Amino acid sequence: MSTIKTLTQLRDLKLGGMAAALEHQQNQPGTYDELSFTERLELLLDRECQTREHRKQDRLVRQARFKLRASVQDIDYQHRRNLKKAQVAQLAQTDWLERGQNLLITGPCGSGKTYVGCAIGHQACLNGLSARYYRISRLMLALTQAKADGTYQKTLNQLSKINLLILDDWGLEALSPAHRNDLMEIMDDRHGTQSTMIISQLPTDQWYAAIGDNTLADAILDRLMHNAHRWVLNGESMRKRLQEID
Repeated sequence: MSTIKTLTQLRDLKLGGMAAALEHQQNQPGTYDELSFTERLELLLDRECQTREHRKQDRLVRQARFKLRASVQDIDYQHRRNLKKAQVAQLAQTDWLERGQNLLITGPCGSGKTYVGCAIGHQACLNGLSARYYRISRLMLALTQAKADGTYQKTLNQLSKINLLILDDWGLEALSPAHRNDLMEIMDDRHGTQSTMIISQLPTDQWYAAIGDNTLADAILDRLMHNAHRWVLNGESMRKRLQEID
């Protein structure tokens, strides 16, 4: 069988990584001559696995729709924000996500909460887990539209399966009774099985009042705060610092 035919068949079988690796071997005459057939095949398979893993990571990052392009490697530790490398390193792993634990990030406007949250979410995608970023107001709007077009239960089911749901701007806008019920549905579906990240300017002791209904606030916050990691960022606005540098 000719190499061209083999390459065509590999691509037809959606083995593009193997095809690219075979082309590389063919373009490096003499380099692989001393390897056995099995060793050369292992190299092709390794390339295919790497290609598929990168493709999966790219797909997960696209689907997450992060607000910011962020990575844990680029987090700024120079300014005092009560953010420690050990904390980031711990949450860059998948242990807490596999246990369905939550992450609550609070701090003043401009302290870098959203960047840090998106960086952790991006790392989750690189680790092969699904993530999705929403501003609370946009999520509530999406759920209202889902009720109108008959896809509400389908949307809830989709949200329940996301490994890391990131909700930003928590508590900035008043919740309607319908929105409080929506949040309760989401938190109840995810409790103990999937992880939720909350990003808010409000300290956690003000979340109860922000929800606006005593009974639902108890139920929602019990599911959110139980076994949750908490980061309280502080310091001067990072946006202001960057403007001063420019």
